[in-house]
Amino acid sequence: MTNATIAEEAIASKIMSLEDFLNYDDGTDARYELEDGRLLFMPSESEINRRIAIFLLLYFAQLGIPGSQLTMKTEVAVSGSRTTVRVPDLLVLTEELARAMESATRSIIMLDMLPPRLVVEVVSPGRKNAERDYRYKRSQYQARGIAEYWIVDPRQEQITVLTLVAGLYEEAVFSGDMAIASPLLSELGQASPLTVVQVLQLG
Repeated sequence: MTNATIAEEAIASKIMSLEDFLNYDDGTDARYELEDGRLLFMPSESEINRRIAIFLLLYFAQLGIPGSQLTMKTEVAVSGSRTTVRVPDLLVLTEELARAMESATRSIIMLDMLPPRLVVEVVSPGRKNAERDYRYKRSQYQARGIAEYWIVDPRQEQITVLTLVAGLYEEAVFSGDMAIASPLLSELGQASPLTVVQVLQLG
C-alpha cells in the first residue's frame, strides 16, 4: 500500500463538519460530495450524462427560465444524521434563492437558505450510484423541502419525477415516448410535450 493510498483512506474515514468540508482542499481539481460527514469522490461524468444535463438546461432556458435561476453542479447542504452536501447535475432555483446567492463566494445552498425549485440527478453506472440517487438522495431532498426531484436513468431508460405533496414525495415514472408530467413544466406552459426519448436522446 502506497503512502498516497494510506492518506486517501485516512481522509475518507475522517468525519468532517460542514466547516471542514468547505475549507477542504486537496490541491487538485477533484470534486467531492460530503456523505454522512465523509468525503465522497465524484468521478468524471460520462458523455451521455453530461449531454442529458446540458439538454435539460437549454430546454428550461428556452421555456423562459432566466439564466440566473439555472445552475449545474451547485452544492446543496441537506439534513441527515451527519453533515451531508450533495452536488446535483442540474438545479432550477427560485427567484428569491437566485437573488440570495448573487454575492456568494461559493456556489452552495446552505441549510438556512430556501430550497431549489427542482433538482435533477442523472444516474451514473453502478449499484451504489443508483441506490444513492433513488434512495438516499430521495429522502434527503424530501426533507430539504425541494418541490421536485427528477431521477434521469439512461440505463433503465426512464425518468422518475418526484413531487412534494404535504411533505412527502409522490412518484411518477415515465419511459419511451411518454410525455413527462411535472408541476414545473405545467407552470412553464410548454408548446409541445417533453418526452423521455427526447431527454435521453435515444432517437
